[in-house]
Amino acid sequence: MEFKVIDFHTHPFDKREHNICDHTDFCNMSLENSKEGLQSLGISKICGTVIKFFGGVPSWQEIQALNDEALSIRDKYGDFYCPGFHVHPAYVKESIAEIFRMKNEGVKLIGELVPYTQGWNDYSCPEFSEILDAAEECNMLVSFHSMGEDQMDAMVKKHPNVTFIAAHPGEYPEFMRHMERMKFSDNYYLDLSGYGILRYGMIRHAVDLFGPEKFIFGSDYPTCNPAMYLGAVRDDYLLTDEEKKLILSENAERLLKKAFEKT
Repeated sequence: MEFKVIDFHTHPFDKREHNICDHTDFCNMSLENSKEGLQSLGISKICGTVIKFFGGVPSWQEIQALNDEALSIRDKYGDFYCPGFHVHPAYVKESIAEIFRMKNEGVKLIGELVPYTQGWNDYSCPEFSEILDAAEECNMLVSFHSMGEDQMDAMVKKHPNVTFIAAHPGEYPEFMRHMERMKFSDNYYLDLSGYGILRYGMIRHAVDLFGPEKFIFGSDYPTCNPAMYLGAVRDDYLLTDEEKKLILSENAERLLKKAFEKT
């Protein structure tokens, strides 16, 4: 059976220095052949931010330059790419203005946020909470790197109306904390990129607890090989075809559609 695939967790790049693949010198990667390679796997759309690792807190101009690069990639990729953008608690006013700028650009996805690449580490801080208030007002989806279990709990509890997509299941203890957050938030989802998906039965466990509607396919390309993540869902005989369809594309489509229902 053929499945439509949306990769909700990627980090595309236009500038070579923003390619976060550790083995880039051996992959002959470019903006053009990255798209061709992903499409050859059956991926019809990607979502996510442009990433750069900073040694500390970057300037706002450096953060915004990554967001502008994401818009530039969208211009070149067209409907294949749904850009995500960065905000930062060190720049509350600027981040809120960026949320409204991106809304006007037709972008409704914040993240994936990766705090440790930009010199911050607390999702529960008051400054980020203020930014999330603006995200809620603009009906943004918020994709974030999993880190700080108690801080993630506090963030999600304080913002029950924000749609959060957590990245990376993690090992069993981290995975179970994700499941606990789903108990107190109807708007909490988990993308299957990164560590954890290799554990046999993990997806079946998650689906049995909360249904297939709460889980979204992601690969973390170009850090990770999307073929491996596709196989972990598409070839998993523990999952039904209907469950695979939801995880591989239909859940992401539903969330993106919902984000655009409010202007």
